[in-house]
Amino acid sequence: MEIAYAGVITTPGVAYLTRHHGFAAGIVVSASHNPFDDNGIKVLSSSGTKLSESTEIEIEKALRETSDGASPEDASQLEPSAGLLEDYLNYLASLAPETGRHRAPRLVVDCAHGASAHVVPALLKRLNIEASVLNARPDGRNINLNCGSLHPEKMAEETRCSGADLGVAFDGDADRAIFSTNKGRIADGDHVLFAVAPHLQERGQLKGRGVVGTLMTNLGLELALEDKGIALRRTPVGDKYVLEEMLRSGINLGGEPSGHIIFADISLAGDGIVTLMEILRLMSETEKPFGELVGGLKPFPQLIRNVKVPEKVPLDSIPEVSAAIEDCRKELGKRGRVVVRYSGTERLARVMVEAERAETVERHAQRIAAAIEGALGVG
Repeated sequence: MEIAYAGVITTPGVAYLTRHHGFAAGIVVSASHNPFDDNGIKVLSSSGTKLSESTEIEIEKALRETSDGASPEDASQLEPSAGLLEDYLNYLASLAPETGRHRAPRLVVDCAHGASAHVVPALLKRLNIEASVLNARPDGRNINLNCGSLHPEKMAEETRCSGADLGVAFDGDADRAIFSTNKGRIADGDHVLFAVAPHLQERGQLKGRGVVGTLMTNLGLELALEDKGIALRRTPVGDKYVLEEMLRSGINLGGEPSGHIIFADISLAGDGIVTLMEILRLMSETEKPFGELVGGLKPFPQLIRNVKVPEKVPLDSIPEVSAAIEDCRKELGKRGRVVVRYSGTERLARVMVEAERAETVERHAQRIAAAIEGALGVG
C-alpha cells in the first residue's frame, strides 16, 4: 500500500483528508478522550466515516489469522507528506464566518495537550482571532490529563476572568468540543444543539424536521426543542449511531452531550473545530453573545454513577437491578429518565438518572448503583 503520513493531526482532520484526497482509508492512533495508556486505533472509510462494528470485527479476525509474528517496519521512518496539514487548515479557514464590521470574538482554547495543539493555534492566527491557548504542550503522556473537554472547569474560569467572549475545550483528538460563556457557564453538546437547531429551522436549513441525539441527551433539551416544533430522535450512545440515524432520516444536525456534534451538510465526521467555526458563525449571524444563545436551555438535573464491574453480565438478568430500574421509571413517568448500560471501552456500568428534582435523581441513582455493586460483588 502507498501510505501518506499526515503527522500529528486530529481524527476529523484525517477524516477530511481521506475523503478529500480519495484515499482508500484513514487510520488514526489516538487516546481520543482517554488517558495516554488507552491509546487505540480508529479506522475510517474512504468517505471519512467510522467503520461499522461488523467490519471492525472482520478486520480483527483477519489480522489474527494472518499475523506471522514479524516485526513491523520502524514507524519513525515515516515523514509527514507535504501539504496535508495545510489542506486541512485551508478547509477549516473556509468555514470561518465573515466578521464584517464586527470585531472577531476573543477566545480561550483548551487543546487538552492533544492533536489540536498542532492545528488550532495556526488556524486562529490565520483568521486573526485573538485567543488564549491552554494545554497545548503534548509530551505523549499528558493528553487529557485534568484538562480538555472532560475537565472544562479551568477553561471556563479563564474565560470568565479574562473577559473573553467564548471558551472552548477539545478532547485529545478534537472530535469533541465543550464551550463556556463569557461568564464561565459551561455549555455541552446539548447546548450547542439547542442554539443551532432553531437558527437553522428559521432559515429553512434544518433538514428532516428534527435533530438526532442519544440516550444521554438531556430531557430538558428534548422538551425545549419540542416547544419549537423540532423533534428529537434518540440513538444508542456513540457518534456512529447518531450518524447512521441522521443518514437514515435525512437529518443534517445531531450530536451528543459529550460535545461530539455532526453538521452533515459540512462533514459526516464530528469535528470539534468545525463545531467552533459554526458557533462563531451563529454568533456573527445573530449578533448575539453565546451566553444568550444557550441561556434558554434548562437542563434537568442529571447524575451519572460509574460502577466498576469484574465482568459485563446482562443487567436485565439481575433481578435486584431490574427491580430498582423499574421502580425508578414508575416514579419518574414522563418527567424523567433512567439509562443503565455498560461502557463500550471500560469495565464500568454507567447509571444515568435525570428528573426535575435533584434529590430524586440522587436517590434512584444511588439505589441502582448499589444494586449493581451488590449483585456483581464489587465495592
